[in-house]
Amino acid sequence: MSIRHGLLALLERGPRYGSQLRTEFESRTGSTWPLNVGQVYTTLSRLERDGLVAQDGEDDQGHALYSISDAGRTELRAWFETPVDRSNPPRDELAIKLAMAVGAPGVDIKAVIQAQRHHTVKAMQDYTRLKARSLAQAPANRDEVAWLLVVEQLIFQAEAEARWLDHCEARLIRLAEAAATEPEEGPSPGPAARTAARPSARSRTRR
Repeated sequence: MSIRHGLLALLERGPRYGSQLRTEFESRTGSTWPLNVGQVYTTLSRLERDGLVAQDGEDDQGHALYSISDAGRTELRAWFETPVDRSNPPRDELAIKLAMAVGAPGVDIKAVIQAQRHHTVKAMQDYTRLKARSLAQAPANRDEVAWLLVVEQLIFQAEAEARWLDHCEARLIRLAEAAATEPEEGPSPGPAARTAARPSARSRTRR
């Protein structure tokens, strides 16, 4: 998550101080990714070091204000115009867990999948209730519209995860059935040989 660019986007609306930026960031994203003031000021210091923001006096209460610079606006425009990189995905704990559970002694992978599905579906129901509550009245401002987009992204993400878990379970059943009917033959290639012959995720993406 780019806190750096999120703060630049808020500063483009005018000078802000640290706790004000934190409040507006959390309001815009529905506190989905809460910030602490320390994170905000650490990020502001780095942005100032890089010439993307500058201190801009104080407000009536003595809060130190920050303003976006021309270089900051250029950085922000480039961020908006550049697609988020999906070819180098971040580590996903669930995918790693299932990958490790396959063949792990003493692990019932179906139970792992069922427990995760229960959690995912509950999260999806909670998000759907939040969306319904948000839509009970038309969004009154840009923060409410932004939060609606965030909660809908969470719903889509949970739906996709639930479908993937269904797929994993179905695949396990098919593989178990195939293994049960497979005739006995000579030794199969070892895991190292199969791994060497398998294309990487990145090379598959390029095809």
